[in-house]
Amino acid sequence: MRYAKILSMLFGAAALACAQPQQQPFQTHQLAADVYWIEGGGGNSGVIVGSNGVVVIDAKTTPAGGKELLDSIAKITPKPVVAVIETHSDGDHVNGIAAFPSDVKVIAHENNKQEQEAAVKAGGRGAPPADRLPAQTVSGDHETLKIAGLTIEAYHWAPAHTTGDLVLYLPAQKIVFTGDIVATQFPNALIHLEKHGTSAGWIETMKGMAGLDCDHYVPGHGNVQSKADIEKRVAEASAKRDRIREMAAQGKSLDEIKAAVDTPAPAGRGGGPNFASFTEVVYRETAAK
Repeated sequence: MRYAKILSMLFGAAALACAQPQQQPFQTHQLAADVYWIEGGGGNSGVIVGSNGVVVIDAKTTPAGGKELLDSIAKITPKPVVAVIETHSDGDHVNGIAAFPSDVKVIAHENNKQEQEAAVKAGGRGAPPADRLPAQTVSGDHETLKIAGLTIEAYHWAPAHTTGDLVLYLPAQKIVFTGDIVATQFPNALIHLEKHGTSAGWIETMKGMAGLDCDHYVPGHGNVQSKADIEKRVAEASAKRDRIREMAAQGKSLDEIKAAVDTPAPAGRGGGPNFASFTEVVYRETAAK
């Protein structure tokens, strides 16, 4: 029950925290002949046009944002949206699904579905309606999805940002949609302790993404990244994690470690809505062992 209440608060907080970005204009960017990403209204969304339909990756923050996303897709192609794949359960990536037709197939990792079910049961503010929860789930580390003539590889290396992350890879186009494993406005990993994400899992996931034959990485928030960007981010995070763990093992306090390894955040800006800092996450993981 306590976990369900926490998830309910998270979905509500996401809806409130992302209300301001909803005012940003939607912008459509083309990455390949049949692949687009659309920013605005919360987290980035992917649009892949198949032979007889469209697959969407992540559905924005609110029903209004979901409706605007559908309007943006209609400007790209008259083909119907046949599936939505969710990278994780945060409200700014799933709540817009309420605006989608009821017959759209929603696909997610099985842990994502469990997190959403708990939030709906607890009466989570802004959570998707019960009839828009994932109907198809990915349960293993890797699954090949065949939808609308498209081949999409779904990967789940480990609990990272949440326990239900999916990384979506388009092998033909060499494009990856990372979800919030990468959010470029924040220098470090964003990890939901409440959803049992882990720093080790985040690093494993980043290394897995870097190992794919990929030219473009579309983050959950921010601009498209290169393989070199991903490799640099994971190398820096790995080195920082090692240093935090070493200092914690020496008996240093969290405040002492923060002073040694963290760059002060700009005024009025912390680690992100609902997130402990990367340093705190690693410290708490180390202290728990």
